[in-house]
Amino acid sequence: MQRKISCTILLLVFLATPLYAADIAHWTGQCIYVSIYSDIPADNRYKDKPFDLTATLSIRNTDLKSSFVLDRVDYYDSPGSKLQRYVTEPVTIAPLASTRFIVRESDQGGSGAKFLVRWHSDTPVTAPIVESVMIGTQLQQGISFISRGQVVEGTLSKKIQP
Repeated sequence: MQRKISCTILLLVFLATPLYAADIAHWTGQCIYVSIYSDIPADNRYKDKPFDLTATLSIRNTDLKSSFVLDRVDYYDSPGSKLQRYVTEPVTIAPLASTRFIVRESDQGGSGAKFLVRWHSDTPVTAPIVESVMIGTQLQQGISFISRGQVVEGTLSKKIQP
């Protein structure tokens, strides 16, 4: 009986303990893969012609105090060939700032297009939010959706920021 009460008390203490910034992961760099759909297959109304989309890549600094440096933003088509480098020189993204890059509807990257976003920071920072927003309209039909980036490489800081 006493063991059951002890476990219950421990569980209640754990659930009542607030999460602090120290519990949030901090990074000194990442490579992020972000899916881009420059077109998607359409139904019979479009005679199987791809539905062209405009895509916006959004990169948002979530850190309240520190900047990070955007090193590269490269755009690849469905087969994996690099189509364009959007960042040719490092760009500093201030705390809570954001930037965006646009892939026009006329682009031919395909439904398997993607970005690779590389950033670094001398100070450990919270991970940025990197996502794409796709939108298109044809024949009074509209479509929009988002795709969240996925970290494929990164350096997790050993130092925990308060």
